[in-house]
This record gives sequence, structure tokens and C-alpha cells, in this order.
Amino acid sequence: MSITRAARVSILLIVILLVGLQPNPLTAEEAQGKSPDYQRLRLFREVMGIVQKNYVKEVTDKELIEGAINGMLQSLDAHSSYLTPELFKELQVETKGEFGGLGIEITLDNGVLTIVSPIEDTPAYKAGLEAGDKIIKIDGESTKNITLIKAVKKMRGQPGTKVTLTIMREGFRKFKDFVVTRALIHVNSIKSEPLEPGYPYIRIVNFQESTEKDLIKAIDKFGGNNSIKGLIIDLRNNPGGLLDQAVKVSQLFVDKGMIVYTDGRHQNQRMPFSAKSRGKHYTFKIAVLINGGSASASEIVAGAMQDHNRAVIFGTKSFGKASVQTIIPLENGSGLRLTTAYYYTPHGRNIQEKGIEPDDDLKEALDKQTEEEEASGGKKAEKERKKKLLKAKVDPQTDLVVKAALEWLKSDLSVKAYKQEVRKKKPTPETAWYKK
Repeated sequence: MSITRAARVSILLIVILLVGLQPNPLTAEEAQGKSPDYQRLRLFREVMGIVQKNYVKEVTDKELIEGAINGMLQSLDAHSSYLTPELFKELQVETKGEFGGLGIEITLDNGVLTIVSPIEDTPAYKAGLEAGDKIIKIDGESTKNITLIKAVKKMRGQPGTKVTLTIMREGFRKFKDFVVTRALIHVNSIKSEPLEPGYPYIRIVNFQESTEKDLIKAIDKFGGNNSIKGLIIDLRNNPGGLLDQAVKVSQLFVDKGMIVYTDGRHQNQRMPFSAKSRGKHYTFKIAVLINGGSASASEIVAGAMQDHNRAVIFGTKSFGKASVQTIIPLENGSGLRLTTAYYYTPHGRNIQEKGIEPDDDLKEALDKQTEEEEASGGKKAEKERKKKLLKAKVDPQTDLVVKAALEWLKSDLSVKAYKQEVRKKKPTPETAWYKK
């Protein structure tokens, strides 16, 4: 949501006053109450006074002030929020690879609490939660107007305890409750298996502190540049993680040029992240798989590989979550989580809310496969789908995205040549109706 410069100044003045800091000296215009900023601040104080005197029950200054700050930040975007001292500490446990909870990445999509992706092998994943699910209630309490930080706090708890998430999903006719047992979450970032001689499959579950090192170990286990002809890197349902790991993973395959850059309003928010020529580099063909559950760091890797023509991207459009949040501490131990920049691919594409479009979009084929499974099996098909989720091994015969990727890797077509072939097959807008 855009706001005028005057409104920004007004908001900053309110924050300064409410957190107990000393504001700058008033100008002569402000002292006389003529400044638009002063008038807005005066209106705020007037409304606060009316609420304190007339609201149906007593409310404290603290409640009103924190509510005002929360409302102000929520009006900006889904990821900006006010962190109480208690919530501020919650951020300490999110990127170490081990924490208590359900194992899902969440966001606010048009104000609705939405699952970006369940992390593989976690309670949420095993319970059948999916990317794009809307969380309507948590333990019977509505999530309307909830902040992301508060939602995380509600879902975390002692290992072994249960939480009920009321879910709405595309295709559901009514809400459905999913009971999930909290657990200590330990995520193994890398999973790998051979598909055919010379063609391994590696899934990156998320990006945490050890991802790059674990990925190198997995690749070298298959023989590295000497033995690998083509590699599938699966980023589907990978909700992201640490930026530095996304950059390090990318530069294993891209040896020069930009990987990603951030851009904001201020010079110190404009940061390029480039590949380094030294260190490990792999030269074999690569296929990258993405879907609607691929977000953040996953999109950075996919975007870099795509822009450098280092890989062909297969699957469906990614989630579109690529904003930078800066944590700004405040005097009372609380803080602000404020969006200060966006991530851009090497070619300058803004990923936020737009996502990464695959080179070979298989959505139509995947939708058709799902429809056929449901038509032939109904509830049985749903059970088979859940079994498939929990299977350790990937099957190129039933996984259409893996199948397409493997076929290209085994072909003689280069990245550029394959992209051209795919573009030729796509119907133009004038003939699309005829091709259906």
C-alpha cells in the first residue's frame, strides 16, 4: 500500500512519541498547530482520548498504542509488524534447523493466513497440509486480522501437544479440520537418490546453515563433474530460508555474474550478491523443479539459474515471496519488523508477488493427471496421494515434472535450444482457443 511522504512523516512522528523517544523540536508552524502532520497527530490523540472515555470496557494506554502501531504496520504489507519483547525473542529460533512446532512456512495473502509450504517430513507435511491452504482458525479461534508473528506463536508449543487448524483449500466445499501434533523440528536440508546411471536427483528441503556443504557432499557422492551427466534439483515445496545459502548454492553452478540483488529506497538497501570464481563449480546439465510452494531463497536460486541460462526450470509458477525485512530494535526491548527492500533476479525481475515462471510450465498436464486420479478413485485417490507424499523415493513414471526434466537431461538439446523448443509448442493467443 502506497502512502504519501506527508503520511510517512506523520507515522514516524507517532512512533517517536509512542515509544517514549524525544521528538525533534517543533517548527513554528507545528507549534501553532497549522502543520498537516501536527493536525494528524492531534487527531490521533483525540481519537485515543474518546476511546479511553467511552469504549464499552476499560482499555489501557499500552493496549491502544500497541494496537495503533500494529494497525499502521499491517496496512503496509503482510510481513511488516510490531514485535513485543516476548515476540522479539521468538525470532531467535527460526533459522537454526531445529525448533518446536508444526513445520510450515506461512504468509498473509490479501489478509488471509496462508500456507506457503509445509516442510518435508514434518508433522504438517505428514498431516496432509498443502501449499496454498488457507488457515481459517487455529484451535477454534478465527485468524482474521492476525499477524504472522502471533500466528506462529499460536502454532508453536510443547512437543507432543496437538493443535487444530481449520483449513479451506481449492476444491473443498467446506472447511476441514486438520489435527497436527507438535514436534521438535529437525530438518535435513538435502535428500538425494540416483534415478539412472549418471542422472541423480537431489531435493533441497529448505535453506539452512549447512545446506551448501550438504549439497556438495551429495553431489560428490554421485561422482561430481566426472560422473554426473545431468542433475535434477528439486525445489518444490521449499519455503526458503537463509539468503547467504541461496547465494552459495547458486554459485556452485554459476561461476560469474550477478546471483541476486536487493533494492529499496535507501542506498544501504541496494546490495548486489555476485558469484565468485574461486571454489567449487559444477558444469553438468541441470534441471530445476519448482511449484507454488517454492518461495524466497528457492526463487532466488531458480531465478539466477534461469537468467544465466544455466538450467531449465520445470513445473509450475513459484509462490512470489521475495521481500527483505529489517529488524529494528526499540528501547523497551521490542522491535519493528519492517519491509525495506525487494529481491531482484540478475535480469532485474521483481519476484515479490509475481513468482518465477518455469521455462516448461506443466500445470495443465498436472491438473489433468489429478482430475483423472480423482475420477478413477475418489477417496482412494486421496489416500494414494497422501502415501505418495510420504514415499522416500521419487518415481519418474508417475511424477510428470521429474519425467520431463529427465527426458531433457538425456537429450542433446542445450538449455537455450530446449527453451526455444518449448516456446514453439506454446499456442499463440490467437490460436489458443483452437488448441484446447
